[in-house]
Amino acid sequence: MDAPRILLTNDDGIGSVGFRALYEGLSTVGDVVAVAPADDQSSVGRTVSTAVTVDDHEYGYAVHGTPVDCVIAGLGSICPDADLVVSGCNKGGNLGAYVLGRSGTVSAAVEAAFFGVPAISVSMYIEGGDDWASLATEPADFATARRATKHLVEHATTNGVFEAADYLNVNVPFRDNAGVTGSIPMRVTRPSMRYEMGAERNGDREIELKDGIWELMRGDSVDDPVGTDRRAVADGEISVSPLTAPHATKHHDALDEIVAGYTARTEGSS
Repeated sequence: MDAPRILLTNDDGIGSVGFRALYEGLSTVGDVVAVAPADDQSSVGRTVSTAVTVDDHEYGYAVHGTPVDCVIAGLGSICPDADLVVSGCNKGGNLGAYVLGRSGTVSAAVEAAFFGVPAISVSMYIEGGDDWASLATEPADFATARRATKHLVEHATTNGVFEAADYLNVNVPFRDNAGVTGSIPMRVTRPSMRYEMGAERNGDREIELKDGIWELMRGDSVDDPVGTDRRAVADGEISVSPLTAPHATKHHDALDEIVAGYTARTEGSS
């Protein structure tokens, strides 16, 4: 098989170190075209614009818009012959079912799936507190994420993986990159259903929204079951969740009866 044509995007911005790490790594296994946000677009979810401005960039194209804008502009105009979309590498984990809809990194992969193009979203979980911003500042810090992504691009795209999954959500623990020796295992996972969002009033008018899961992870207090994405990363494993993009539906007899009852009642009253 010929080397795949890869549309590479992210949500941290085209100038981010994680993006550079993947661009350099994937360029050894495919034809990479960068179509990524011109600046940081973290946590914008599937926000879409009506028009975007595109500038030439040394890696490809810098889009003044969201990750979803980048995928639509990329697959719809700039790079319509792409075989695969890769989104990342995000600095910070995208773990748990509740995060999937708000992450710009993951949303780019979801958008690609609606185009019928397989995708991989890649994030690196960093176990840090107040020093979080000072960690993972060099491409070498993303070596494990780059290696894992290259492996998936080389093998998952040729072995029927995307006949069952629309996209893969990959999360890599940072501590292996920070000096832990030896190989790091990879595990197939499902998104954790644990939800720790809460709200606290701060004064008369402000309510602070908090995600308590990060504090639990820093304290080694996460008890998510084996097989979930968060458990894998907490155990020092690379998490790979095979996911589908269209929202699933399930037949429900009771709902059929409710709908039929409404229809009958409406017809009877007309």
